[in-house]
Amino acid sequence: MPRPEYSPWAVSVAQVASRAGQSKPIDAVFPAPSGIGDNIVGIPEGSDVHVVGSFDSIVDGLILTARISAPISTECTRCLKPINKDWTVDVTTFFPYESASADGRHGGRGRDDDKGEVDIIAGEDESEDTYPLTPDGAFADLEALIRDTLAESLPLQPLCREDCLGLCPQCGADLNEDPDHHHDVVDERFASLAALKAKLESGE
Repeated sequence: MPRPEYSPWAVSVAQVASRAGQSKPIDAVFPAPSGIGDNIVGIPEGSDVHVVGSFDSIVDGLILTARISAPISTECTRCLKPINKDWTVDVTTFFPYESASADGRHGGRGRDDDKGEVDIIAGEDESEDTYPLTPDGAFADLEALIRDTLAESLPLQPLCREDCLGLCPQCGADLNEDPDHHHDVVDERFASLAALKAKLESGE
């Protein structure tokens, strides 16, 4: 079985797990795990995932507070333009020590996206996910955390911008490029009356 430290998502935390009140900054790039989204909206496996934050030790585990950023690949659901940008999520999650985890104690995690904020502190009695440390408490593996955090935050209906006007339903023209674009639609039920009116007005 591969040793934990050989995982590309492993972070050494032995120095902060020794006693409460310690802190360890993290500013690192990890490969995106598989399974984040799909071909419609997702983060390609192996893409650079940037994690910036810190591990802080408390009595029964470590709290990771971090910002996770990764390139998202999708298209706008209104105008169909490709969207390629960094997707950023803030997260606070708990890594309990093995003894605390065995006792059923857990913390919570919260995340905020580009527009809203959610704060969940460790120790809340919620069914929030936690992530295990290695049995000796020396390493935290971020693979599952990265996958869960990014996959759960991906937009169901991605937009190139919030006020995207989409495409013209008649001809498919991009309304963002021509907001005044329109078609004069005549109700066919009145087409014969319009023809009669035109004939009368012409005096024929």
